[in-house]
Amino acid sequence: MRNALLVASREYVDNARTKGFWIGILVLPIILVISVQVPRFLEKNATPTRNYILVDHSKNLESVVQKTMDDAYQLQVIEELATYASEHMMLPQGTNMPDLESVPAGGIAGMLQEFMNANPEVVEQFIAAGGLSTALNAMEGLLKEDAPEFEAPRRKFQQVSLPSGVASTLQGRELADALTPWLKGDRTLDGERAGEDLFALIEIPADVLGEGKVQYWAVNLADSDLRKKVERSLNQEVRRLEYEKRGMDSGAVREVERASIGLTSLDPRKEAGEEEVSLADEIRQYAPIGFVYFLWIAIMQVASMLLNNTIEEKSNRIIEVLLSSVTAWELMAGKLLGIAGIGLTLVTAWILSMLGILWYFGGQGTEITTQLLDVVLGHGLLPAFAVYFVLGYFLYASIFLAIGSICNTLKESQNFMGPIMMIMMVPLLTMMFIPKDPNGTLATFLSWVPIYTPFVMMNRAAADPPLRDLIGTTVLLIVTNIGMLWLCGRIFRTGILRTGQPPKFRELFRWLRSSA
Repeated sequence: MRNALLVASREYVDNARTKGFWIGILVLPIILVISVQVPRFLEKNATPTRNYILVDHSKNLESVVQKTMDDAYQLQVIEELATYASEHMMLPQGTNMPDLESVPAGGIAGMLQEFMNANPEVVEQFIAAGGLSTALNAMEGLLKEDAPEFEAPRRKFQQVSLPSGVASTLQGRELADALTPWLKGDRTLDGERAGEDLFALIEIPADVLGEGKVQYWAVNLADSDLRKKVERSLNQEVRRLEYEKRGMDSGAVREVERASIGLTSLDPRKEAGEEEVSLADEIRQYAPIGFVYFLWIAIMQVASMLLNNTIEEKSNRIIEVLLSSVTAWELMAGKLLGIAGIGLTLVTAWILSMLGILWYFGGQGTEITTQLLDVVLGHGLLPAFAVYFVLGYFLYASIFLAIGSICNTLKESQNFMGPIMMIMMVPLLTMMFIPKDPNGTLATFLSWVPIYTPFVMMNRAAADPPLRDLIGTTVLLIVTNIGMLWLCGRIFRTGILRTGQPPKFRELFRWLRSSA
């Protein structure tokens, strides 16, 4: 055992000195920061204002569309103001940040959107009260000293006039052909939006209330937000006109359409009086998905490191020098333990960086960040991750080590790695489905397949799986690890000094049979 620990120490030190090890430690934190910041940046800055031309031959509906766009922008301003206030306003003395357990499912953004849907007049009231300038004046004195100035969001959609030289009398295909150079980006707009591109042309025919159809011309078919807003606003106006035509009060109809029945999600496992599903409950339900990704990446990176090291030492004849001092079993055990230490170091660094990033981006208030961290640190997710990482590592590392012992180059190992990678993709393919039915047939079946047990059981960790699954799969995984290490040892002992072409599967079975 002493020789195995010496080999493990050597493996750990040699790998810890490499640039790849330190790059591996930094890669995940960088990816996490990018995944948080880049979507925010792209949403705010990368998407340009969508300029559109609206030609209304009916002379009645252009103002309807314009009002819808203006209201949408004011709603955007209100949402930005709410976010700005939550981050930079001082709380009254004695007031704490809201506990995640008290925030309903969907979060603060969901609450705001639900309120806006139920009270569309809020936007009109906001405008009537003075809009953004009045709101900012009311917030003076309530902001933190280091609060930055509020930046009004850009308009997502902006109506522009026809370019000079394009007659407003054109209709249909003729109008579209005249504007094709602008729609394709060959020419840019003039006037106030000079130099910008034209995103879409919207033409409303004179007989739109009859059989005419609104024409929406655009090259970009992926971004359909503008089309949907125009379609929704026109349909609402057509319905209003139909109500008036039939002698119905359109205001009363809108009140009826806004009537709804509230639905509250309740969890029977929670104590009486606390049954309502909160934002913290949703985070607990879906947090294991992130840990499964984390687990898969960690096991693959560390096991691949073991494979590469073994093949490199075998091709450089270093293995022969090592085997002159230790047995094959001691060398194999040392390699597994040494790389396991590297893996635990990587995982520990990743978890600490993840918690640090969560603390930094989770909110500005101490209480809210504490609650977010409690969701991750509580509910047994981190202990479960540690257990399944260790067991999953030894399972896959033994397979990779056996492959490395019979191959002389990385190119040869790819023939064996292909099928293994296809097998390892199954947990990723089913990962989003399992939280929806964590104790269903598929989740239960995959839990009892040892090569999938670490990933599937990690995915089920927050759903309180049955005790028989929790204990039974863990025992089965431990037994499988012992058996796999025994098989790996047989292959490693025979193949580590072998040169030439790697053996075929039939020859591997003959090795195992002869060793047994």
